[in-house]
Amino acid sequence: MADPREELLSITRKLTERLRWLERGGSTGVPLATARAARPVARPALPVVARGGGQARLDAVRTDLGDCTRCKLSSARQNIVFGVGDPDAALMFVGEGPGEEEDRTGEPFVGAAGQLLTKMIEAMGFARSDVYICNIVKCRPPENRNPELDEIAACEPFLKAQVAAVQPRVIVCLGKFAAQTLLHSDAPISKIRGTLTAYEGIPLMPTFHPAFLLRNPSAKREVWSDLQQVMAALDRLGVPRPRAR
Repeated sequence: MADPREELLSITRKLTERLRWLERGGSTGVPLATARAARPVARPALPVVARGGGQARLDAVRTDLGDCTRCKLSSARQNIVFGVGDPDAALMFVGEGPGEEEDRTGEPFVGAAGQLLTKMIEAMGFARSDVYICNIVKCRPPENRNPELDEIAACEPFLKAQVAAVQPRVIVCLGKFAAQTLLHSDAPISKIRGTLTAYEGIPLMPTFHPAFLLRNPSAKREVWSDLQQVMAALDRLGVPRPRAR
């Protein structure tokens, strides 16, 4: 039986971590609905929906998003960058936000970092069209700066709706902003990458963003180790990798 004192200490640590994350955004209280930390044990929370029908569900999310002006990022964007890929994908990648090329084309991960992501996906035994790719914010932050907390908060409901629509079997978070948003944690990506955790009952792997790998090629070995864990998780779930050799 687990030691109640250890459980209490663990809960306290997680709440403290969440409070720090909120304080960075100027919050002075903890909404009950969001005072949750990342949990390493999967728990069924998403509605049970038969595989298939993801496109209709994503279309509904996109319609709800509309010509979004919910945050200040809308004022300078060229295109909303919603998402791309298989609407019923077993594997979902979540990044940070659109860059210049993504803003121009309306498609996520098409620049240099996107080309590297495509190679990573192919190395895992998938084609880009086999997976679903999106970002936590749908509009480009000016000069590719980091997304701010109010911008993330405005887009977060749509990200969660995308996850619920696609119903992936495994999620890969690319970079700290994606991981911190879905896990409601302020832990640095260097500390949490490589550990398979869960979001709403879905196995989730945080790892470095491809843009980071372009600046730090030596970290590719760590990311490949993370992706190998993802492949093992997919294998355990019985998910085929159609282009695996």
